Amino acid sequence: MDIRTLTPRYSVSPQIAVEDVPAIVEAGFKTVICNRPDAEVPPSHQALALQDAVEAAGLKFEVLPLTHQTMTPENVAAQRDMYENNPGPVLAYCASGTRCSVVWALGQVGDLGVDAVLSTAAEAGYDLSNLRPALTSLA
Repeated sequence: MDIRTLTPRYSVSPQIAVEDVPAIVEAGFKTVICNRPDAEVPPSHQALALQDAVEAAGLKFEVLPLTHQTMTPENVAAQRDMYENNPGPVLAYCASGTRCSVVWALGQVGDLGVDAVLSTAAEAGYDLSNLRPALTSLA
């Protein structure tokens, strides 16, 4: 499992598995957000299987499947609401962690500014520089 911290409250990772849940609990996470559509993964890695395992471990689980086409202002706001209003720290996952970083960047750029968002993502290993025009328009 490759967890990368963007803020003390919000971290991202590639796809998790049921076997990762104990490590997620041990790392102190209180909420897990699934940003990966079920169509991308086998049943063993779909949201319902992970939700059962995460909730059985006492954590909160949210689902917001994202693709390039569904990275809408409404979904950006929904993601921000999930990580701000659920118990933290929060771990969001998708295929690589990039979508979770992109949706965070889009939701935070108005508060943090373009350069801070891009450098935070880069420090976590996500090059979002191609988003600069979109982030600039939102800032």
